[in-house]
Amino acid sequence: MDNPSTERTAAAVRPGEPLWVTAAPAMLVFLWSTGFIGAKWVLPYIEPFTVLAIRFGAAAVIFVAIALATGAPWPKSWRPALHASIVGILLYGCYLTGVFWAISIGTPAWISALVTSLQPLLTAVLAGPLLGERVTARQWIGFLLGFGGVALVVWRDIGGDAGSVAGLIVLVGALFAFSGGTLYQKGFGETNDPRTGQVVQHVAAFAMLVLLAALFEEQRIEWTAELIVGLFWIIVVLSVGMFSLLYFLIKRGAVSKVSSLFFLVPPVVAVEAHLLYGETLGMTAVLGMVLAAAGVYLVTRSR
Repeated sequence: MDNPSTERTAAAVRPGEPLWVTAAPAMLVFLWSTGFIGAKWVLPYIEPFTVLAIRFGAAAVIFVAIALATGAPWPKSWRPALHASIVGILLYGCYLTGVFWAISIGTPAWISALVTSLQPLLTAVLAGPLLGERVTARQWIGFLLGFGGVALVVWRDIGGDAGSVAGLIVLVGALFAFSGGTLYQKGFGETNDPRTGQVVQHVAAFAMLVLLAALFEEQRIEWTAELIVGLFWIIVVLSVGMFSLLYFLIKRGAVSKVSSLFFLVPPVVAVEAHLLYGETLGMTAVLGMVLAAAGVYLVTRSR
């Protein structure tokens, strides 16, 4: 008889699902990839801690409105609220702060995407002992194949200017926060209603970033059309839409399978950088994308 984690994995793909549910993983990959482009887009006009404080504060207000309009239940005690706060600090505060800060000091967005794309490997290693999820040999092969594809896409940048050592160290910390937040949400955060849980998570991350901005930044903002468009995208589309979609996928399937989707993010970032900034894509990049897609298929396909 299959264990409970296997049953959850098999239940992640159900026949006769609506088209938007089937397309949800592809939507998540696209939206997540635009986070790196969005960071590069807004950072010339605003400091990283300040922009994230605005992002989390505005998203918290939006989720409060959603929760009140839909009658969502609020946490009934301090314990679920504490769990939601920890998830918010890890998944929003630490992960996104690390990415934005590294890019702001000159670490290439490619390197940020590469380092954080290692999250599926780290999550798979930790999901076994912490959540009891079983990762098969086929899935491990998929993880390694996906990593190889990602490495092929960005290998030229690894050999060149990889940014400061401080930026890379911060990105590694962001990687651990990303995996930790995902696993903690799966293990402890699912008792909260996702609407009010998001309020608590964003408020916790907002408090963290307000403190960081007050301590280390001057909060200077150059209001331009580009910044306004960028703020709308990272607040409404990413903070509200994308993270809601992420939690939806985590709730439906095994956490290591959901995490494996992020192997596709760096290749998609490469396509977006080509379209927006004219960066060319060689055959090495194309081959890397194919390998990454094959790795994701091996890890995520149902039995």
